[in-house]
Amino acid sequence: MEFKKTAIDGVWLIKPNVFRDNRGFFLEWFSKRRFEEHGIMADFVQDNQSSSVKRGVLRGLHFQSPPHSQAKLVRVVKGSAYDVIVDLRKDSETFGCWQAFTLSAKNFQMVFIPIGFAHGFCALEDDTVYIYKTDDFYAPQSEGGIIWNDPTLNIDWPIQTPILSTKDKELTTFTEIKSPF
Repeated sequence: MEFKKTAIDGVWLIKPNVFRDNRGFFLEWFSKRRFEEHGIMADFVQDNQSSSVKRGVLRGLHFQSPPHSQAKLVRVVKGSAYDVIVDLRKDSETFGCWQAFTLSAKNFQMVFIPIGFAHGFCALEDDTVYIYKTDDFYAPQSEGGIIWNDPTLNIDWPIQTPILSTKDKELTTFTEIKSPF
């Protein structure tokens, strides 16, 4: 696996080694030992999968507050997605900054997102399948979010009119949240 530091401290772009032959491919997408060698000590407890049937489905920007905050390891296994993180760590030099990654079934790249970030993604293709690990269980009472088109963050999404859930349409702005991190 290749681990690349990103512009935001604690966030890693990871590319597994892919072994191909006439049958297809094999890859190892998580190794606790390899992650710990890079200082990633997340103890993943839950795996999730979402399917976006249409290009333009946008999910997020979501986070979970303490005591149920989550680190995540995210990847796309079918199609492609524009993956966005926002640093909500009040003491971070990059507080309020965002970074985006294109994840796809073809590039095999993954992103490790530490605790203290809002996260969202937009399907770039029909039938995009997105999977991720979390180091804490889903806790609805700890759930929070920021509206996708927040004017302060000014995220450069690849779509103007996304397909959103009712819940995601009603999320608050970055300036209105009180960062719990």
